[in-house]
Amino acid sequence: MTDRLTIQTSRTDDLPVATLLAIVHLCTEAYQKDFSPNFSSIPPDGLHSLGYFGDQLVSHAVVATRWLQPEKMPMLRTAYVDAVATYPTHQGRGFGSAVMRHLASVIADDYEIACLVTARVSFYDRLGWELWRGPLAGRSETGLVPTQDQKGIMILRLPRTPALNLEVLLTIECQPGRIW
Repeated sequence: MTDRLTIQTSRTDDLPVATLLAIVHLCTEAYQKDFSPNFSSIPPDGLHSLGYFGDQLVSHAVVATRWLQPEKMPMLRTAYVDAVATYPTHQGRGFGSAVMRHLASVIADDYEIACLVTARVSFYDRLGWELWRGPLAGRSETGLVPTQDQKGIMILRLPRTPALNLEVLLTIECQPGRIW
C-alpha cells in the first residue's frame, strides 16, 4: 500500500461492477444521500477520473459529453463534469483537487469547454473554473426553458475554448429529468 494518491482514468463501460459500486458508495457518503439514482444518467462512454489512496477509491469525477451554447456562438462540445466526490474522511488533503486537475488534463484535446454545477464555487475557483454570470436556459424541442433560479454553473476554459463573454445567455440541451 502506498501513502500517496494515484489516479486512473477509465470509461464507464470498462469499469468492473465492483468499481461502479465503489463509486456509488463513495458519492453516497460524500453527498450524504443515496447516489444510485443519479448514476443512471452517466453514459456508457463516461470518462471517470478515479483517485486511489493505496488500494481504496477515495476520490472521483466523471465527464459526459454535452453541448453548451453561449449566445450568438456555435454549440461547444462540452465536458460536463458530474459526481465529483471525495470520502469525507479524506477531504482537505488535496485529493479532489488532484482528481479534477487530472481530469482537466485528459479532456483538454477532446472538448472545447468544460462545465459543472456546484454549491462549492470557491473550491473550483481555485482550480481555474469561472462562474457563469449571465442568464441560463435549457434547449428543448419546443424552445428555451429559462433556469433563472439555477446557481453555481461554472466553466473551465480549455485550449480550444473560444473567447467568451460570461455575461451573456448560456444554454445547454435538456436531458430527461434535468436541465443542468
